[in-house]
Formats: sequence, structure tokens, C-alpha cells
Amino acid sequence: MNLEEYFARTGYNGSLEKQDLETLTDIFQHHIRTVPFENLSIHCGEKITLELEHVYNKIVRRKRGGWCMENNQLLGWVLKCLGYDASFLGAYVFNPHKNTYASIMTHLLVKVVIDGKAYIVDGGFGVSYQMWQPMELVSGKDQPQAPGVFRFTEKNAIWYLEKMRRKQYIPNQHFSSSDLLEKKECRKVYMFSLEPRTVEDFRFQCTYLQTSPDSLFTKKSICTLQTTEGFRALIGWTLTETTYNYKENMDLVEFVTLEDEEVEKTLKEKFSVTLDRKLVPINVKGYYTI
Repeated sequence: MNLEEYFARTGYNGSLEKQDLETLTDIFQHHIRTVPFENLSIHCGEKITLELEHVYNKIVRRKRGGWCMENNQLLGWVLKCLGYDASFLGAYVFNPHKNTYASIMTHLLVKVVIDGKAYIVDGGFGVSYQMWQPMELVSGKDQPQAPGVFRFTEKNAIWYLEKMRRKQYIPNQHFSSSDLLEKKECRKVYMFSLEPRTVEDFRFQCTYLQTSPDSLFTKKSICTLQTTEGFRALIGWTLTETTYNYKENMDLVEFVTLEDEEVEKTLKEKFSVTLDRKLVPINVKGYYTI
């Protein structure tokens, strides 16, 4: 494991001398635009493990992506190696279908402190809820980014993340009522405390999420990648490409349904992902929205 190989993977060739916000943002954006948020291992007969060397080999050498416990663990390792004050936190993801937060802490985050200010760095959420810049950990402050307006609020030592999106234009009206489309303009994302966590705190969740029939990740095959203009996502056989703010306060959301033989070709062409084993796509209707 070495940083040079990681940066070759993400294409970052900027300065590494300063542990400042500008450098952090640049490193972070290179990561989210080259490393997908994906759970494809579950649907091609591979086991997802949390050992750092395994995560490194998967993302850096095999040029795959991963979910939050992989992406953010690797990001945390990179930032610590560079001298950043980085630590892990755990979050409870909001389920819009049930209108409540999960009862299990399944989401791993990175907290980074720079010059006394705390920031949340999360490279493992994907779709339109993927932040593009580190977010300052302050309550009640709108933090506009290309994907929309993010905001933290704090109540009784619990922090809540929500996102306000733009209006959406869907050229293919066949998909205008798709369950993948987020209908609300303001969406709760997750809640968390500032209690430091370790990767060990996620061992049970890692197994549960890839084996339980109640898990979102066993019900949907997901691969999503941020672009310079927006993001693309392949969920089951549905390919979505979103362009942020293509018109004033309007996002362009384009859908297409793929045939079985197009899925792995699309993964390679659109996400630079090549799988070692045969993928079995799945998309059970549920609460996952883009």
C-alpha cells in the first residue's frame, strides 16, 4: 500500500505539502469522480470485507469501487498518511419509505479538523446525496454545492444532515413516476454523533448489509459515480445520468433501461468497472432514491 499508487488511481497530481482545506477538497473530488459508490460484489458472488489491505487492493489495484465502509476507510487512511487530523464517525441513514432513521449504525464518515475547524468528509453515499466538498461542521448554516444545498443541524449532541435539491426535468416521461426519483425537495440524509468510531464498530453491519433480505443492498445492484457535471448511476438495469443545474434551478435527469447484455458493457464504459465474476442485476422496488 502506498499513496503514489492511490493517487495514480484517482488522477490527483496536486500538492501534498499543505494539510489545508483546498488540498483536502481537491483530493476528495478526485476520489468521488474516479471511485464509484457500488455494491456489485454482493451480486457477483464476492464477499465484502473491511480489512484495509483488501479494500486497498479492490479499489486501487482492481479499479473497483465500494460502499461507505470501503470508500471512507480508504480516504481516512490517505488523509492520515498525509498528516491530516482525521477520524471516523458513525451515522444512521434516513429511510424515506418508512419516514424514520435506521436503528442500526451503518454509515461510516470521516471527520477532519483543520486549524481548529471540523469538517465532514463523506465519499461513500453516492447519487445526488454525495457531497462534492468537505462540509464544515456547523449547525443551521446552508452550504451550497453543485449537487444542491446541504445543511447540518444539531440537537442534543446529535447532528442531522439534509439536502435541498433543484427541480428536475425528465425528458423520458415514462420514468416520471419512477420509484427511483426523489419527490421531496428537502430530503433528510442521515444523523450522527461525534463519538469516535473504529472500523471494528462496523463488522456486524458489514455482514448484515450484504446478507439480510431486509437490506437495501441485497435488493438492488448499485453503481454510481460523480462526474464534473453531475452523476451517473446504474441501479439494476436502469441507467440514470443527471446534469446539475443545466437550466436555472433545474437538473436534467435522463433514464434508459438496459438489456442484460448491455449491463456489464455499460459498467466498463460509463464507470470504468470490470468485474471478475458474472453480475446478476437486481432492482426490487424500495426506498432508494436518486
